Amino acid sequence: MQITTQDIQTLREKLGVGVMDAKRALADAQGDFTKAENLLRAKGAKSAEKRASKETNQGCIGSYVHSTGTMAGLVAVACETDFVARTDQFKQLAHDLALHVVAAKPKYLKPEDVPQEELAKEEDIWRQQLANEGKPEKMFDKILEGKRQKYFQEVCLLQQLYVKDDSMTIEQVVKEYVARLGENMRITGFSLLSL
Repeated sequence: MQITTQDIQTLREKLGVGVMDAKRALADAQGDFTKAENLLRAKGAKSAEKRASKETNQGCIGSYVHSTGTMAGLVAVACETDFVARTDQFKQLAHDLALHVVAAKPKYLKPEDVPQEELAKEEDIWRQQLANEGKPEKMFDKILEGKRQKYFQEVCLLQQLYVKDDSMTIEQVVKEYVARLGENMRITGFSLLSL
């Protein structure tokens, strides 16, 4: 098993981890880059869970204006300290999230924010579609749960697949930054403006 300096550097740049963490992960994964990446992400997820209760009263607002000048996104991202809020990595995250808002056009931050009336209306439409397709009524609830989750992925920012890496949701991206920067973070609001 040969671990090269280039492998360590590539892993560091991709996940923003320290040299020793990257080296240790590659050693634990016996040189398998994908396994090492998964090990570090799992470790980062545990770190994010531990920090989730920390208060977030600092942060910044990221902005992105589309090249046509006809759409813009704003995202408020909170963190624990102004030290982290001023880092280039944190500002880049806020900017990238604003870019995502312009590209994906979410309507709500999280599933709990979707009005019950709107969800009920969608479910009525889905029930009618299932009936028209001749699906057995006893399967409706299971199918509706899948449709509900898919709907949340379309309209809720935290559930959407990240436009820069569709292997992760926005919620997972934020958790990765929590692990990378060592502070709790959360999106507190967003806005999409268009002509």
